[in-house]
Amino acid sequence: MFNQLTQKDIDAMEAEIEERKLVIRPKLLEAVKEARAHGDLSENFEYYAAKREKNKNESRIRFLERMIKTAEVIPDDSKEDEIGMNNTVEVEFEEDGSVETYKIVTTMRGNSLAGLVSVESPIGKALIGHKVGDRVYVQVNADYGYYLMVKSIENTKDDGSDKIRSF
Repeated sequence: MFNQLTQKDIDAMEAEIEERKLVIRPKLLEAVKEARAHGDLSENFEYYAAKREKNKNESRIRFLERMIKTAEVIPDDSKEDEIGMNNTVEVEFEEDGSVETYKIVTTMRGNSLAGLVSVESPIGKALIGHKVGDRVYVQVNADYGYYLMVKSIENTKDDGSDKIRSF
């Protein structure tokens, strides 16, 4: 499976990898050396904590490198009047008339609690390419779906404020 990422996502990941390799890694290695110098490793909590932090950093580097390696680069531009990547969309749910606002983002930035909806989610897939006034059917699974109405579209710039999630 390929991860759908924009070039900005990949650039942010590469910057994080560089930071982790050039700044964080040396600090963590020094912390491990310093803790090791304190003596008996069998009862040295500082040593194990330092090793754990070093390993978490290395794991995050591998994760980001794997994400970049398997990425499918998708465009982050869209037509002025159509829903696309990084657009903020206001929709009204037909079932109850409630209105919600979502920003369409890549899977790596998705966070439904913060209103960031992945382009690969059912609602993200359904909304892409639609215009204001369109009635959109969101197919959740084989047995359930719902309709919503696109109320407004705002072309928002990707300022990187919604960070890449760590797993």
